[in-house]
Amino acid sequence: MKEYQKQFLELTLHAKVLEFGDFTLKSGRKSPYFFNAAKMLNGGYLYQLANCYREAIKSADISFDCIYGPAYKGIFLGSIVSMILSKHGGKYPLAFNRKEVKDHGEGGNIIGSDPKGDVLIIDDVISAGTAAKESIETIKSLGANPKIMLVGLDRQEKGQGDISARQELEEMFNMNVISIINLDTLIAYSESNSDYEQYLEKLKSYRNEWGA
Repeated sequence: MKEYQKQFLELTLHAKVLEFGDFTLKSGRKSPYFFNAAKMLNGGYLYQLANCYREAIKSADISFDCIYGPAYKGIFLGSIVSMILSKHGGKYPLAFNRKEVKDHGEGGNIIGSDPKGDVLIIDDVISAGTAAKESIETIKSLGANPKIMLVGLDRQEKGQGDISARQELEEMFNMNVISIINLDTLIAYSESNSDYEQYLEKLKSYRNEWGA
């Protein structure tokens, strides 16, 4: 595990963004853990979080022309990533969407710069991939290329078939989907940390049932 991945994992646990228990996901699946990046809305947390995303971008050695943050979590995530990259010399246009099309003023459902060229999508988590597909289709409809998607957590779950949602997106849209951590990272961390050993069996059972 790389240092920025450990920092991200421990930050999300400390901020209770990543929690263990009994949860029902949007997909209807019952999960022993849940990830809610909205709990990170604290100035100190956000700066650390932005650095983790920046380190993931550096580690992946990716190139892109603009950043897109899907509503709602991607709005603040895209914003902080754009800011931290700017601090280090990378000035990228930023766009995000509204959930509903605005029918007054400038109208439309895109706020900020119109996505152009190769787009980096920034979001918090990928589960079944449904929301990600909506973002990708939106970007394509604007004439831009959804080249890369970076999320904090890849749950490594099956998509519509037997392969993972990440693999489905990569094959369907010819793009690269990367994450800071994934379910395997979480299991490995729990195995080496006595405070989280109690959750191991449920995490492994969940991976056996829904993992791909």
